[in-house]
Amino acid sequence: MVFNLIGLALNVIVGVIAVSPVLWLVGRTMVGKEKAKFTDAIWIVTLGIIIGSILGVLVHGFLGFVVSLILWLALIRHFFDTGWLKALAIAVIALVVFAIIVAVLAFIGLLVLPNFV
Repeated sequence: MVFNLIGLALNVIVGVIAVSPVLWLVGRTMVGKEKAKFTDAIWIVTLGIIIGSILGVLVHGFLGFVVSLILWLALIRHFFDTGWLKALAIAVIALVVFAIIVAVLAFIGLLVLPNFV
């Protein structure tokens, strides 16, 4: 598999724009505004995507999923200065909030643009 730097850069940019605000809001709610800075959320997403992409080339399947999950939890734990369980809670709640936002935006898009479906 070829490592595509342009694809990685686009993945980081889109990830930072889409995931960082949600991760920041959930982290700020869970650990407080002193520990969860917006720049920390940007670093979590950026490093998670870059390191996860490199590890994804090296480790595949279920083991790759577990390694990636531990990586994201370790990044949340480090940057938001919290424990493993709270990092897991932040990750799960951020995932649920992000899924709800995507579903609402998709529903609004279907209402506004019904002729494109």
